[in-house]
Order: sequence, then structure tokens, then C-alpha cells
Amino acid sequence: MKLRWQFGIIAGIFLAVFALYPQFKMLYLRGDDWQGNYAYNDIDEVAYASYLRALIDGRPRKNDPYTGRDDTPANPQPESLFSIQFIAPYAVAIPSRILGISAPTAMTLAGAFAGFFTALAVFWLIGKITGDSIFAMMGSLVVLCGGALAAGEGAIGEVLETGFSYPYFPFLRRYIPAVPFPVFFAMCALVWLLVTSKERKPRILYAVLASVCFAFTSFSYFYIWTTAAAWLVCITFLWLIARPDGWFEDFKVLIALGLACLLSLIPYAVLLSNRAETMDNVQLLVFTHAPDLFRIPSLISFTVLLMLILGSVFKVIKLKDRSTLFAASFALAVIAVLNQQIITGRSLQPIHYQVFIGNYVAGLALVLTVGILSGRIRQNKPQAAKFVFSVIALAAVIWGFVECHYTVRVLDEANVIRDEGMPLANRLEQLAREEKNPYQATILSYSLIQADDSPTVAPLAVLWSRHQHVFAGLTWQESKERYYQYLYYNNLDEDWLENQLRNGDFVSMISLFGWGRHTNRLSSEAKPLNYGEIAEEARKYGEYRKNFSLKEAANPTLSYIVVPQDLTTDFTNLDIWYERGAGENLGAYTLYQVKLKMPKQ
Repeated sequence: MKLRWQFGIIAGIFLAVFALYPQFKMLYLRGDDWQGNYAYNDIDEVAYASYLRALIDGRPRKNDPYTGRDDTPANPQPESLFSIQFIAPYAVAIPSRILGISAPTAMTLAGAFAGFFTALAVFWLIGKITGDSIFAMMGSLVVLCGGALAAGEGAIGEVLETGFSYPYFPFLRRYIPAVPFPVFFAMCALVWLLVTSKERKPRILYAVLASVCFAFTSFSYFYIWTTAAAWLVCITFLWLIARPDGWFEDFKVLIALGLACLLSLIPYAVLLSNRAETMDNVQLLVFTHAPDLFRIPSLISFTVLLMLILGSVFKVIKLKDRSTLFAASFALAVIAVLNQQIITGRSLQPIHYQVFIGNYVAGLALVLTVGILSGRIRQNKPQAAKFVFSVIALAAVIWGFVECHYTVRVLDEANVIRDEGMPLANRLEQLAREEKNPYQATILSYSLIQADDSPTVAPLAVLWSRHQHVFAGLTWQESKERYYQYLYYNNLDEDWLENQLRNGDFVSMISLFGWGRHTNRLSSEAKPLNYGEIAEEARKYGEYRKNFSLKEAANPTLSYIVVPQDLTTDFTNLDIWYERGAGENLGAYTLYQVKLKMPKQ
């Protein structure tokens, strides 16, 4: 049956609206005071936006927007998460650079396009398998609007008063997984065409396009390409076991596709072998063979497999049908990525599979299974089926707005603060043009939110920010010392630090001990800090503070100081080493230009 694409476009428009909801909310909150910043929907987006800004500015692939340490022949840099996963940001940066679009605007547009095309890709996949355009529209909306729900995250926690409303539409985090998300589902649709086409030339074309899609995901987001790889293994395995009609021809072309996909992983492995040490610190690799069977996407997948088995037992479906095998393969892929450590002995933050891809694949498996099992009803009672599917689609849209309402407001205050910083950003842009090396002229910001956001809206480095250590410019020890400097310039002593660590201040914890100690969400082997570790870290900072000298003050040399207008700031330590110029009042911030005091001869 020919797909009626207008239904896919309807789903796409709704997802684009949901993608733009945070921006609409910011415009509503700011009104005429809006200064032009984008609304982030995930706190990690600042790092991605900063890297995107650097690429738009024409900086090299291996760049560090927070320190200004870019790759040069004289100063080669190691690979980072960002430089390895480079295709997605370049897909946004190149057209933005050509069209003169700023990073904040590019982030906004990237989300809208990702939402639209992901809905279209899922519609295409479901429509091709079920042959029902209205069901495909409904399925696309259910899978994407219900993604957070399928992960046990998002608005449901606050609705049921059992948790926190976060995150907002996980797949729309920009630029990953948002940008490669439609590519993943397009790859799945191409594989369906591959195994259902009988002609050689179309098969070759579908195989080539599917391998290109896989390569795109490989150099965009680890959790998507590994899920894609697991799914390809599962679909090939099921074809070999079930042996549907013409299975051997399908099997040969699936093997060829797998080999083509492996080719793209060779340069990926080369890049990975040149990674920075900080990359391993951030990733929290755990060595374990323990199964992980009870995450919600896994439970959905087990339910799907049970439904398919029962459908076969009661002769509603045939297990050898290609559509049945496809639904089963998606369910198996989710179980595989969440439990591959049983074989490999390595687990890498499985929460990302649960929230950013596995939940959507499990939802897709469930939708396809319902579509397959309801095939006879759709044929015998088409009008009733259309009505039911339309009602479910409407319910999915309503739930999408519920997700937006509850999850977006979590970051309302932070987004307002970020937008209030745009007059400051505009002034820093002007000053950067006067700098000999603007990427290394360094800002000390007394606002954590502004420091995190600064490299996106101005091309200057920052002394320290919460996301700085995810790039490769600093070693882990340098990153810790930058935080020591930040505390020193805030005139905070070791007693303050010890008290903060004892009371669970997560900013200090991640800055000094990494992401794996403040919560078990990212690592199953997370261990709370003990008093001995806290005391020792406070002692080290005390020694650093006691021995602070011109050497530390000049590494890096500060050029600008940013202070929120409503913050009472003690400049005692800063003024020992720097001369401050007259402050400029720029919206919610005061900007000082500073100059390092040189010792008297």
C-alpha cells in the first residue's frame, strides 16, 4: 500500500512544535526583554553548543572551546568525545556557517528539524512494515511522545508524585542524540526495503544507503551506533534461525551490509585510540558480567517477545513473517545493548541506552507488534481501526504537551539567567575582536550558569566551568587545579570546601572526584565519598591556597571578570594579583577588564 505522507507530515509538525516548546516558553517568560539566546532543555547542551559555536567559527575539529587549546601542528591535541563524534555537529555547523546563523539559532533550528524528520522516519518505517498510514502516524507519535515514559523518566515522576520531572523529550537533546536520531530510523527502514525487495539493483542501493546511515551514526553518538550494530546482529541472527522465504539471499545481503558497516568502524577505532585521558575519566567504564534485566525498556521488550510468541501460538501471526521478525529484532536489540556486559564484561553508563535510544526502540517494537497483531482487525473493520488509532494519536499528542509542561519548567530559571547574559556576551564579542588570540583570552565568571554558557555566545576561554573537563584541553589534574583557582578567587577556604563535600555539593564532587561519585545513576559501582577522602581533598586545596603564587595566577592569565549584579563578591584574593579596571554594567552582570600585576624589579 502506498504511504500517504501527509500523515507523516502531521506527526512531524507536532514533534517540531514539541522541539520548539522550550524556546516558546523562554519567549513567553522574557517577552520584550528576550535577548536572543536559545533555551536549553538539558544542562549538558551547553557543552555541545560550545563545540558547535567553535566549528561555526571555523576552528579545527579537535578544539576545546572552554580553554582555547585547539589542535595545531605545533600543539597537537588528543581526541575528545566531541572530535570523535563530529559528523552530527558538522551537519549543523556547515550550513550555519554558510548562512551566517549563530550557534544559539542553530541549536533551536536543529531541534525543530530533528523532531520533524525523526517523526517522518519513524512514520516511514512503521508505514512500510504495516502498510497503514494512519497507524504509522499514530505509531510515530506514540514512540516519540512516549519515549521518556518508556524510560521511566520525564513528567510521569511528578504526575505520580514519585520523582522529578526530568528530562524533557530525551531524543531532542541537541545536537546529540537529536541529529543522528532520524538517521537511525531511516537505516532501519532501508534494511526493511533491503529484505523485502526482490530486485538486485534496488537491494544494492538500499544496502549502500543503510551503510552510509550507519557510518553517520558511528561518528555522531556512541549509544546510537552501538544500538544500530546490535540490531543488525539481531536481525541477521533471526533471519538465520527463522529462515523466511528467500532467506538465503537476504542473509547474504545482510552479511554484506554488516561488512560495509564494519569498514566505517576502522577509522572510528583509530580516532578512539588517540583519545585523551580525561575521556576515560568521564565515561565511567565498569567491569562486570552482571545482567541488567529490569530496566523499563527491557521489560517492554520482554513483553513484546511474549506477545509475539502468544500471537504465534494462537495462530494470529507467523513467526517466519518478515514483519514479525523485525518487531522481535528491535526487542532483542534493546535486551542485547543493556546486557552485552554478560559477554564482554564491560558496562558503559547503561542509563544512556535506557533514556536516549533503548526506550524508543522498545516503544517501536511494541507499536509494531500491536500493528502486526491487529492486522486482521484493520482489514475487517478499517473504519473502527482508524477511529481507535486516531484517538490514540491524539492521546499521544496530549501526553507530549504534558511532558513539555512539566519538564521544561525545571530549567525556566536557568534559561532566563542565560538570556539575561546576552548583553554581556555581545560586549565580549566586541572585545574578542580586539584580542590577539581571542580563543585563549580567559574569563573568570562568578556565575556557574554564565561560565557554562559563555563559550557558546562569545569566543573566549573560561577559567573554570562545570562542563570544562569533558573536553580534551586539560588533563584531569589541570582541571582540578582550575577549580582550586576558582575557589581561591572566590576567597573560599578549605573549611568551606570540606563542608560542601560533606553536605553533598555535586558541583564540588564532580569537579574534584568526577561524575561517578555523586550518584549511582551513571555507574553501578558508584561509591559515596568517605570522610577520609573529603578531608584529604580539603587538605590539598588548603596547601594550594597557602602556596598560591604568581605562577598560579598567570596560568591561565585572566583578561576579564564577570560578576552577577546581585552577588556580593569578595575580590581580596583576586586583587592581590590583578588590577581591575572600572566595571561595565551590562544587564544582569558587571564586566571588569583585568591586568596581571607584574613583580617589581
